[in-house]
Parts: sequence; C-alpha cells; structure tokens
Amino acid sequence: MADRDDGGEWGTRARRRGQGELEAQVLTALRAAPGPQTAAWVREHLGGTLAYTTVMTILTRLHAKNAVTRERVGRAFLWTAAADEAGLAAHRMRRVLDNESDREAVLMSFVSGLSARDEELLRSLLNDAGGGPVDAGDDGNGGGGGGGDSADRGRGPGTGAGRTDGRAEDRDGREN
Repeated sequence: MADRDDGGEWGTRARRRGQGELEAQVLTALRAAPGPQTAAWVREHLGGTLAYTTVMTILTRLHAKNAVTRERVGRAFLWTAAADEAGLAAHRMRRVLDNESDREAVLMSFVSGLSARDEELLRSLLNDAGGGPVDAGDDGNGGGGGGGDSADRGRGPGTGAGRTDGRAEDRDGREN
C-alpha cells in the first residue's frame, strides 16, 4: 500500500523528523516571537502544515519539561519560551541520568567519552558554578589524588568526578 503523508506524490514518504526536532522548531519560533503567542500563531509560523493538535501536543510536552510557560487568556493559552535548545538538551540529559540506577557509572562513562577540549570546558564550567576548583586528580575529599590527565579517566570512583565540598557520598548520591 502506498503512503501519501507529505502532500507529495503517492508512494513517496516524508523525511522522518529527528527526536526533538519539532520541539526545537517550536522553541525557535517562540523565541523569535515578539511576545507570548497562541498555538495557532506557532502553527502558522512553522509553515501551517502541522495539525493544530500536533502543535498543542508539542507545547504541552514542552510545558511539562518547563521549557515553555503558558498564561490563560480567555479560552486559549499564550505560550512563551522559557528555555533554549541547550536548556532542553540539558533537561533530556538530566532525565536520562535520573532514570539510571548507577549515576556514578553513567557520569563516569559520559566523562570518559569526552574529548580533551570538552573535558576542559566541563571542568571550567564546574569551577565557575562554585564549590572551588575541580582538579582532575581530586577525589573531592581533600586528598588531591593522582596526576589528573585524561589517561586517568575510567579508573573508578574518585577520579576527578568527586564532590568539591569535602563531603563524601555513597553510590546513590546520599551523603555519608
């Protein structure tokens, strides 16, 4: 049976959107808006080809992720972007981390896969976030630890991903 889901010829298929692509497009439209907008405005700004219910579903999902805010005006909502694409990606990363039982293993795997440049950027961002400098060899308990280059990654707990406030945590993130 032929498909016709892109407004084109029978037998052709529309390109499948990537995960989060519609959300990113909706956020981009709302950030470009001169102020809070209705779902109908968002739909038209995206080309008018999406069903209104699709746009409402995306807006509702973004609202559940705190990526947009809404204000009721009469029977409609006015929507405003509360997060940019980077904020939405960060939310997805936190959600993945929150759904894993071994947070330390997930974070260690993530950090060990970073390029040297991204690792240094992450280290800098952690330093700027407070809690003092994060030394690559610091185990977070004031011990200093090893040399701290990227070859040290993957040795296990306490290899540069420790706390910076001097308190220890168990594997589930609870303070000891």
